[in-house]
Amino acid sequence: MRRLRRLAHLVLFCPFSKGLQQGRLPGLRVKYVFLVWLGVFAGGWLAYVHYASYVELCRGHVCQVVIDLCTLHKVEWRTCLSSLPGQQVYSGLWQGKEVTIKCGIEESLNSKAGWDAAPRRELVLFDKPTRGTSIKEFRDMTLSYLKANLGDLPSLPALVGQVLLMADFNKDSRVSLAEAKSVWALLQRHEFLLLLSLQEKEHASRLLGYCGDLYVTEGAPPRSWHGAALPPLLRPLLPPALHRALQQWLGPAWPWRAKIAIGLLEFVEELFHGSYGTFYMCETTLANVGYTAKYDFKMTDLQQVAPEAAVRRFLRGRRCEHSADCTYGRDCRAPCDKLMRQCKGDLIQPNLAKVCELLRDYLLPGAPAGLREELGTQLRTCTTLSGLASQVEAHHSLVLSHLKTLLWKEISNTKYS
Repeated sequence: MRRLRRLAHLVLFCPFSKGLQQGRLPGLRVKYVFLVWLGVFAGGWLAYVHYASYVELCRGHVCQVVIDLCTLHKVEWRTCLSSLPGQQVYSGLWQGKEVTIKCGIEESLNSKAGWDAAPRRELVLFDKPTRGTSIKEFRDMTLSYLKANLGDLPSLPALVGQVLLMADFNKDSRVSLAEAKSVWALLQRHEFLLLLSLQEKEHASRLLGYCGDLYVTEGAPPRSWHGAALPPLLRPLLPPALHRALQQWLGPAWPWRAKIAIGLLEFVEELFHGSYGTFYMCETTLANVGYTAKYDFKMTDLQQVAPEAAVRRFLRGRRCEHSADCTYGRDCRAPCDKLMRQCKGDLIQPNLAKVCELLRDYLLPGAPAGLREELGTQLRTCTTLSGLASQVEAHHSLVLSHLKTLLWKEISNTKYS
């Protein structure tokens, strides 16, 4: 009887259990459909965001429409590399060489008129010099502009002469009004001024051609810093720990990293008290730097590097409540005098301190055991540099020299040097 009762219980239990499964199936189907719908919606949204971002960032056709002073059909436009709408960057091909094409369209983007603003941009950018300006007047006008942006330097007259030679686009030994307006538009771009001042240096891209405010430089280095290869929308989502892991997994071997770091430190030297003044790195990120196939450092983007005179002019007399109100670009920040409620002129961090913060996470992982402690100490000392670099010039140069010597000592007389 007990066995029969148990069997009866089992018989009763099994249909009940089956009934539960049948009752759950519709709910599972609803959840499955909901998850599929959610996936389709998320995928569609990401595709829309990507397309909208591309349309917003990639407006090279505006650059091509407004510049009719040169034969742009000789330049083949390829991949859009823009990270800001107002700074158009494309890879391209010119005279059989891989090049980078850059131009600015701030005026047309800020205009409420939309796409028909392109002709207005031409009127704004190419309105100087006025008709009838002599070469002497244009020379004085250029010198005055360079003084305001680079400072009153004894080397400026030579730079003015170089600008006048550049202005002769068709090489007929004369500077026409159209040519003068074109080179004037070029001078409005800080990166172009920096390219002129660093054209003899090995760590900046060479300037190959120009027209209007569009210019062509050497192509980006064949290898960029690993973080730059990630999609821009993905970079902020990755935690710092994952970034550090990528540096070790995807980056080159440590000795090659040391060689790249030495090149970056040499670039900081080139920006500090160069022939045409001091320049500040106002967006210090690994995405802006790269290296060649031989692991020689190359700066891929100079658009966020600004002359000291321009930064000081921006900060002078600026009203503030906090130091965040005294920021030029992304990270050129000065202290705020809360009593006077005005920005001070000295930056909180010099270029070297910001670069050392980047190198700390790049060089310490995987560093040789006998070097790690001293390298960490040197980098910590470097990151504590504060105030305007010119006020701590001796200390600045000493720290930079020690870092370079320490790294060279480790890789010299090896295949990595």
